[in-house]
Amino acid sequence: MKGKKTSQTKREAIRERRRKAQKQKRLMLFLIIIGIALLVTALLIVPNLDIFNPETEVIQITPIDRPMVDGSSIGDATASVILEVFSDFQCTACREFARSVEPLLIQNHISTGQVLLIYRQYPFLDDRNPGNESKQAANASLCAAEQDRFWDYHDILFANLTGVNVGSFTDRKLIAFAETLGFDMDLFESCFRENRYRSVIDQDIALGRERNVTGTPSVFINGEIVRPGFVPSYQDLQEAINAALATPGQ
Repeated sequence: MKGKKTSQTKREAIRERRRKAQKQKRLMLFLIIIGIALLVTALLIVPNLDIFNPETEVIQITPIDRPMVDGSSIGDATASVILEVFSDFQCTACREFARSVEPLLIQNHISTGQVLLIYRQYPFLDDRNPGNESKQAANASLCAAEQDRFWDYHDILFANLTGVNVGSFTDRKLIAFAETLGFDMDLFESCFRENRYRSVIDQDIALGRERNVTGTPSVFINGEIVRPGFVPSYQDLQEAINAALATPGQ
């Protein structure tokens, strides 16, 4: 009997060890699954959190007076020369155009009443990358126009651009830009959240496609593109403006 009890005790001990081992394996498997789920969640969420973004500070701008501002246009609405700039706020070439060419256009042609400049929304970079920062920036800029601050917002967007869909224009940052500029935030956020100007943006995109716009900035004078496939210099535009002004009926 003693030998039989000893044998049973050993078998029970073995079974108990097996049960513990299986329990540990199940626990380890559960912890691995939880760990993978947390990792996937972190990869999806963390890039959108500004606290993990190296560009957390808003670069402020000094608002610039522009002549005869009307929403997203500058200049005399009755000017004989209409200059349209199809632009994407995530486009570095557009930023350079805004900084180096637009001031000369304003000084020499817009403030004199010769030229009306119209900013056309062409947020095409979202089509090439995952994300919608171009479209959201466009939407926010038109909400800024409701408070007669389109061009100030235009400037702060370009000042804070760091790359394409890398977090420069998250919703939180777009709202922070408006706060920095002292907007009426209730009005701005209501407009922004409802994507109020989606149809306006879509109309500009459709117009650009109709005119075979393939990149930004693309600049048109009286409906004719200047230097297709290239970013026109101020000299290019000056020549085109002078030619338009010299055309009979202009």
